[in-house]
Amino acid sequence: MSAAHGGPPDRGGSPGHTGRGRPAEPEPDPLAGLDERTAARRRRQALTIGLVAAFMTLLDVSIVNVAIPSIEQAVRADPSDLQWILSGYALTFGLLLVPAGRFGDVRGRRNVFILGLALFTLTSAAAGLAESATWLIAARLLQGAAAGLVNPQVIGLIQQLYRGAARSRPFGLLGATIGISTGIGPLLGGGLIEIGGQHLGWRLVFFVNVPVGIVTIVFAWRLLPTAGGRRSGQRSLDPFGVLLLGLGVLLLLLPLVQRQQWQGPLKWLLIPAGLLVLLGFVGWELRYRRRREPLFDLALFRLRSYSLGTLIGLLYFGGFVAIFFLFTLYLQNGLRYTALQAGLAITPFAAGSAVTAALGGRIVDRLGRPLVAIGLATVAIGLGGVILALHFVPGRGAPLATALPLLLAGLGSGLVITPNQNLTLSEVPVAQAGSAAGMLQTAQRIGAATGIAGVGAIFFSSLAATGDGWSRAFRDALLATIGFVLIALVAAIVDSRTERPGTPAGAGRTDTAGRTG
Repeated sequence: MSAAHGGPPDRGGSPGHTGRGRPAEPEPDPLAGLDERTAARRRRQALTIGLVAAFMTLLDVSIVNVAIPSIEQAVRADPSDLQWILSGYALTFGLLLVPAGRFGDVRGRRNVFILGLALFTLTSAAAGLAESATWLIAARLLQGAAAGLVNPQVIGLIQQLYRGAARSRPFGLLGATIGISTGIGPLLGGGLIEIGGQHLGWRLVFFVNVPVGIVTIVFAWRLLPTAGGRRSGQRSLDPFGVLLLGLGVLLLLLPLVQRQQWQGPLKWLLIPAGLLVLLGFVGWELRYRRRREPLFDLALFRLRSYSLGTLIGLLYFGGFVAIFFLFTLYLQNGLRYTALQAGLAITPFAAGSAVTAALGGRIVDRLGRPLVAIGLATVAIGLGGVILALHFVPGRGAPLATALPLLLAGLGSGLVITPNQNLTLSEVPVAQAGSAAGMLQTAQRIGAATGIAGVGAIFFSSLAATGDGWSRAFRDALLATIGFVLIALVAAIVDSRTERPGTPAGAGRTDTAGRTG
């Protein structure tokens, strides 16, 4: 039983311990020397900076979708090029998350955050200036890697600056940021294309990051705390562990993100090869931790809150991200809506998610995992409503007919992402916050790629079987999406049923500085 549910964490192999069972050094509170009012203001400033950076990097997952027709003409991209422009970002994003989280834990999150944000700003400018498909693909790959550097630092800073129940509000705001950035991407992209036209609009999709990035870097340099990161001789970067994990994740993701361009079944052999490499990574980490602290402490998975939360994140993102990808495709290619109209049609989901994400972050400490189960059930009901709406209104009136059920699904989504993230990281020691957050986000990226591949295959198979039956194909894909959500719901119910009755989420947690949350 975990500490969050009434029992002490395992000793010897528990999180927060380095090799040979030595306790990890506690990270000091970087604002400990300030008075309460000044410290509170600095925390709010740091949180705002982190949320802006998270918004920018997550926005670029979805904002490019609506710009694909313009990009195809401008840089003369073939279907394979377009696939790399879309999925290359997600691929390198996922590869960097755990190593970047570890790097921030060791060397200081402020420095890694600023480095990643500077690279993201430069690569966004490079993407906007692209004159060929190869140039744009390279810029997108580097842009995704920069985003992978930034994101674990945001969660690590929240873990570092806020303790115990005080983390609920910042995690709620982060969840709202995730929901809004993912949902508003097509709308913002469509608006920029309307403003700039077919030739300049797609470039504005990338250029919009540049001024925001520069301003955020300036404020990050001035306002983020410099403390954090420990340079003890026992804390190395575990380069061989980084190599094994990166190779394993690459082998898993590559056939998923290139599913439409790589013909034949041989590409799927990369998935078992990736699993074997990841098994080697587990063996290496278990051996390495006897001497030094490994890249990722596998003992974190002995915490039920972390293991089940990571599984729920993987499953939910398997359905969550596929909704936006396929709905945009359905509206633009199937119903011939403009990029801006397609973006507007998805807005109800983003709006609902934003509303409940902040609320969910505040009440999760009282309700625990049942709140996540309620959110998942609400998402499933909302998506079921979308299927019914499309059955009765399959044509041009589809966006209006689906607005209410999409809003309901969005309200449920806000009760999933933020509370699940809060509960998953609730028992993680601050010193391991970056690498733990990186592993959680890696699971989400793998889930997203798997969902888009699996649900997308159902969508295109149904479309090929029915000719021009776009509405039918999208309904079939939504059924698969609901399947991902329901499996995640089962995991949430299992965790809810094993929670100790009457124990608030996170009760009895102790951070690495010895404070009780």
